[in-house]
Amino acid sequence: MFSIGIVGAGQFSGAFAKLFNAHPGVSRVTVTDLVADRAATLVRELGLAGAEDDFDAMLASDVDAVAVFTQRWTHGPLVVQALRAGKHVYSAVPMAFTVEEIGAIIEAVKETGLTYMMGETSQYNPTTVLARQKAAEGAFGRVFYAEGDYVHDMDHGFYAAYQYSGGEDWKRTASFPPMKYPTHAVGGVLGAWDTHAVSVSAIGVPDRRGDGVFDKSVSMFDNDFSNATALFETADGGSFRTNEFRRVGLAHWIPESRFTFYGTEGILEQNSRATFWHKRSAELEDVTELVQPGWATGADDPVLAKVDPALHDSFISGHAPVHDTSALPVEFKGLGNGHMGSHQLLVHDFVTAVNEQLLPSVNAWTAARYTLPGLIAHESALRGGERLKIDDFGDAPRG
Repeated sequence: MFSIGIVGAGQFSGAFAKLFNAHPGVSRVTVTDLVADRAATLVRELGLAGAEDDFDAMLASDVDAVAVFTQRWTHGPLVVQALRAGKHVYSAVPMAFTVEEIGAIIEAVKETGLTYMMGETSQYNPTTVLARQKAAEGAFGRVFYAEGDYVHDMDHGFYAAYQYSGGEDWKRTASFPPMKYPTHAVGGVLGAWDTHAVSVSAIGVPDRRGDGVFDKSVSMFDNDFSNATALFETADGGSFRTNEFRRVGLAHWIPESRFTFYGTEGILEQNSRATFWHKRSAELEDVTELVQPGWATGADDPVLAKVDPALHDSFISGHAPVHDTSALPVEFKGLGNGHMGSHQLLVHDFVTAVNEQLLPSVNAWTAARYTLPGLIAHESALRGGERLKIDDFGDAPRG
């Protein structure tokens, strides 16, 4: 059993703080935030053990682990600092903002021997889970091509989210380059396909909305791409394509992520409303119900009070039949879940990894393979689609 400190008491962290607090493998949960009132509110609403004044105070405390839920470009340095301070780390996505930050995290994990896990929700996207099962069975034959989309329009809750986290200067940060937030798409593909990306050619689409978001003169990232598409070459001679779209006419309440896998013997094909399994020698099989998340509690949870209703489905979706929930603690029953049924599974993965000294599902090496391709894809888009090599940090150590 271990204690954990939540770093960042924003819109996303409350749902996870509640799960950590309920897990029997966690002894106590504390929290810190740059806005002290937010930390105090979370402590009060969830009955947490207390709040620390700042990140340094959290690292100086006796917590065994931290969960980082800060702004998406800040994760890398905070994670390294926490590991060097002797804390296990659970981090929201993305892993880091630069290649150098990714390398620093992996080195810190190697040198400290501590547990690091990136909480990539697509690891447990039901279609990815089903594809992982099909691949393990050999049902695809050789997988040679896949597609992964993360199409989340700014109007579907993102304006409110950036305004909440960014304050008066929120437009500076709302221009975050789409391909630098790649893990929901890349992770959903590589979470089922045992390979990694070795090169990429990408195209970025400059924004034309004219509302000050994705405006280079405003952006702290000097970015005007609101949409981007990347084609990756894989280490085993295949390819996959991902889309990261922030200006897209997606209907309300349609999941933002979808995945398709092509193999020599079978195809798993997902669209907005249905999912099908193809087999050359068999009838087309509708597997939609197998990957459809069920009903979940949590719609009236206080931790969602300041979350735009357009984002609520991300926090209250239940498990799908394809999910194996047999190992989840009974204490999770009736608690909120989210992102296609992934939240409870991710929290349990991390808690189990720390307590049993196991390599977590999305460990540092896996997280690098989910994150790094997008960083290089953004560079390719800046160079007009030039094909660029993607270096690799290798496989996770065995044993």
